[in-house]
Amino acid sequence: MAAPAIAVSVSNAERSRLEGWERSHTTEQRLAFRARVVLAAAGGEGSASIARREGVRLSTVSTWRKRFAEQGIAGLQDQRRSGRPQTYGPTAEQRILAKLDEAPPEGYGSWNGSLLAQTLGDIPADQVWRILRRNGIQLQRRRNWCISTDPEFAPKAAEIVGLYLDPPENAVVLCVDEKPHIQALERAQGYFRLPNGKAVRGQNHEYKRHGTSTLFAAFEVRTGKVHGMHAQRRRREEFLAFMNDIVNAYEGQEIHVILDNLSTHKPKHDQWLARHPNVHLHFTPTHASWLNQVEVWFSILSGQALKHSSFTSVQALIQRIDDFIAVYNRKARPFQWKAKDVRPSAPKTTIAQLRK
Repeated sequence: MAAPAIAVSVSNAERSRLEGWERSHTTEQRLAFRARVVLAAAGGEGSASIARREGVRLSTVSTWRKRFAEQGIAGLQDQRRSGRPQTYGPTAEQRILAKLDEAPPEGYGSWNGSLLAQTLGDIPADQVWRILRRNGIQLQRRRNWCISTDPEFAPKAAEIVGLYLDPPENAVVLCVDEKPHIQALERAQGYFRLPNGKAVRGQNHEYKRHGTSTLFAAFEVRTGKVHGMHAQRRRREEFLAFMNDIVNAYEGQEIHVILDNLSTHKPKHDQWLARHPNVHLHFTPTHASWLNQVEVWFSILSGQALKHSSFTSVQALIQRIDDFIAVYNRKARPFQWKAKDVRPSAPKTTIAQLRK
């Protein structure tokens, strides 16, 4: 003897919602079917009759009667499914990451996803790439670094950052450096139409050399303006000539100059500095010229005035730089230095150390 069907009762609010599912043309068919089953059961129709009319098995009708009786409207929704079992889980991930800390096979300089899959043997390349992406590992990208080993890094860096964030009152702070051996290269340039329809700018691979020039530059931290001087070489002689120009430009003012550790900047016995007591030199830590803001300006100069350019002479190169400095100074803005705490960072030698 079959067990009696589970009794189904529907409140007015539930009936309104179920009838809405049943009548709406936008309701998913699975929900409309379940609504018809519940409404029919609530109206007293037997499960066998509902199953015959809907063309489904008796057990299907019994399932939705029971689900609604126990959970109400929420019981008619699909339950969350666990999904496809993960084939390559934590064990595969650990094997891949451990392999990265080993030397690549003989003949190879570095690992890549395909080589990892080939070496492991039982993990497909697409799964290797997926695990690498999940861990944020980009094997083909490279970054160059220069780590400061200066034992006085902290006090030297703090001194320079202090000048940026809180410069002395009524004093000028200048970032000074040289950009040596800027080449005056002449090469043909023009535009090309690619097969995909895009137009790009191009230049001939061959070029003609017309010599080089060295640019001495001083970046004024407060205003962002730049002072420049050109020279054929970058000896102590040329550096002092530039510094004399700077002193004359700020006559009678206290001047703080941020420099790197080039030998032309810091001789053992600096007689020039002794003759200029209003000039104070501040040297960046060893291998930390990135603390000098003029390096940022040199990047701007290269990207906006020199890169992809053609010069028929050194004088044309010098004129381009002078024109750029003049245009730049008309709209100059100071760089916003926000870092109060700077410190040298060293790379990790293994993936395992990076994940600690």
